[in-house]
Amino acid sequence: MRHSDPFLKLKTSRFRRNIHLDEKERNICYMYGNEIIQSHARRFVEERLAKPVIELDDGHQTPKSGHPVFKAMHATATCCRKCLFNWHRIPRYRSLEQHEIDFVVNLIMAWINAKTVS
Repeated sequence: MRHSDPFLKLKTSRFRRNIHLDEKERNICYMYGNEIIQSHARRFVEERLAKPVIELDDGHQTPKSGHPVFKAMHATATCCRKCLFNWHRIPRYRSLEQHEIDFVVNLIMAWINAKTVS
């Protein structure tokens, strides 16, 4: 079962707590706007995470920089199926259900919105 407030649990990780958007990434968010960034997040989740993990070495499908969504995925432990399971208890060996995709996208966008305001 997922934690009622995933951000409370994520704050226990020094690695995840110390991820921030740099100026270039914040500018990307401002330039494109929330709607387009959210569409990017949904596309990245569907392309990179929605399929079940078959291989043993999961965790290399999300770059650590280059787009604000990539940073957000690492900060929210939604970067790979291993992290999705360890942090959010979403099973690795089946396709993501639509409500799980929505959960991941909403979590990513909540983190981005919090980081672009501060």
